[in-house]
Amino acid sequence: MTVKMRRGIDEDHLTFLDAGRTARDLGVAAVALHGRTTRQFYSGTAVWEDIARLREALPDIPVLGNGDIWSAEDAIAMVEQTGVDGVVIGRGCQGRPWLFGDLQAAFEGRPDRFHPSLGMVADTLYRHAELLVDTFEGDELKALRDIRKHVAWYFKGYAVGSEIRTALSTVPDLATLRELLDGVDRDAPYPGEAAEGPRGRAGAPKRPHLPDGWLDSRELNAEQKAMIAAAELDVSGG
Repeated sequence: MTVKMRRGIDEDHLTFLDAGRTARDLGVAAVALHGRTTRQFYSGTAVWEDIARLREALPDIPVLGNGDIWSAEDAIAMVEQTGVDGVVIGRGCQGRPWLFGDLQAAFEGRPDRFHPSLGMVADTLYRHAELLVDTFEGDELKALRDIRKHVAWYFKGYAVGSEIRTALSTVPDLATLRELLDGVDRDAPYPGEAAEGPRGRAGAPKRPHLPDGWLDSRELNAEQKAMIAAAELDVSGG
């Protein structure tokens, strides 16, 4: 079992060192830290310095870093700056599954990076949709509704007309998706920096909402334990 956590609730309640030590003492295989608080959501920047602090505090288990890794170079920089054993990728791979190949190349010391043409991106998007159909047991409409949110991530920086982008945002089935993707300029090259950088919406800080009395003590009372147990049953089905 591994544990991933954030720095804490907000800047006044930073819990990552205690949480990391508790997880270590309970026997987890590794811990990962996202360098933001719950309040930050995805806004601002990840605090890599705290990832380094957790790495130093837990010398006896692997520690992984997460937050603001948009390229292979970012991953290398995090390892060099924090000393973590590895990295965890979140939003950075949205619309660019080849990022993991870039990471492997970078950690092996190779300079090659995958810079797909627009045609390659279109084919990858279509394959993604096919796999979603399989995931949703043949329900094309459900799968294609899901793929719509990925369109902007895949085509970030590429010259894809607004008419096609709009049509892709309402695509109902694989046949229509294939037809629309066949309309892009397949030979258009990788647009460089325009395709790099943050993916998805950073948003604004959000006020965390905690159960009444949650911060009064480090120990859970009977009511809180019952609430957690009920939540576990609701999520897992028992």
